[in-house]
Amino acid sequence: MLDRIVSLYIAAILAGFALAFVPVSALITAQFKSILILVGGIIIVIFAIAIILLALKALLEKLFK
Repeated sequence: MLDRIVSLYIAAILAGFALAFVPVSALITAQFKSILILVGGIIIVIFAIAIILLALKALLEKLFK
């Protein structure tokens, strides 16, 4: 179960990178691109922290059992 959650979080981080590096085209204006970069950065940070917390939780559970 934990492996699925970690895999999902890693997929979310990759999606955040994809949002952050969307090229500007005729459909995406520069202002909209800055919003995508902001949202992508927030997604990357949130899910990276979630993975770190899961790792710390697993480490502490093994340590105190």
